[in-house]
Amino acid sequence: MGIDEWAIAIMESLGVVGAGLLVAIESLFPPIPSEIILPLAGFTASQGSFPLVGAIVATTIGSLVGALGLYLLGRYVGVARLRRWADRVPLMSSGDVDKAMVWFGKHDKVAVLTGRFVPIVRSLVSIPAGVERMNLGLFLLLTLIGSGLWNTLFITLGFLLGENWTVVEGFMGQYSRVILVIAVLALAVIIVLRIRRHRRENRAGDPSADI
Repeated sequence: MGIDEWAIAIMESLGVVGAGLLVAIESLFPPIPSEIILPLAGFTASQGSFPLVGAIVATTIGSLVGALGLYLLGRYVGVARLRRWADRVPLMSSGDVDKAMVWFGKHDKVAVLTGRFVPIVRSLVSIPAGVERMNLGLFLLLTLIGSGLWNTLFITLGFLLGENWTVVEGFMGQYSRVILVIAVLALAVIIVLRIRRHRRENRAGDPSADI
């Protein structure tokens, strides 16, 4: 049974609760694609299993629940643990964590709001918000707005397209792949720059390396 068949079975069995549950799971486990779950919820609503508005409300609540779980995880982990972990990872240091948290502290509102429109980031952005101990009410409000817009768009498209909902899946699949390629390239650039920096530092600390 594919993800789409599994998701339809859950939504037909549990109604809007099933739709909300699936989105909460997708928020916690990014590999489960929302570009499948949300249009499917719209398609299932178009078949009369539950109302369109109910699907939007339930999935948005699911998004909030998932985001809150990751936010609380970030609060539990904290900056101190992240700094210790970073010092154990090759090419990383606790200073990298400090820089990242300074950046997030300056752009936290924009990051949480707009991050809901980017695959993978949509889930992961909740963790630094928790680490930074961003105001919980503000975090939930921004998540409500961002996730509400995202869910409404794709559920409505699935509802209008009906059995052709896979058109949305195809388009979003390409969008996700582009984002993934950009992320991989950015990571590769960061790794190369870190390697070069470490080599320069090693040469500076060992003059005989240049002989």
